[in-house]
Amino acid sequence: MQSELIFQIEESIEGGYEARALGESIFTEGSDLEEVRANIREAIECHFEPENKPSIIRLHFVRDEVFAL
Repeated sequence: MQSELIFQIEESIEGGYEARALGESIFTEGSDLEEVRANIREAIECHFEPENKPSIIRLHFVRDEVFAL
């Protein structure tokens, strides 16, 4: 059993957010953070058997910032 699963969260070019699990083939998206969290929960339910689900889900937010000098 895996105790922790990390999702990398980034803003989507099209708007909203994209979430990708590190070390697993799980990808989801949502129009806002609340929807992303709900979609992550649903994706985990579909991806793992109940006895293999991670007990902790960590969200790692990545944001690129560009500015001119």
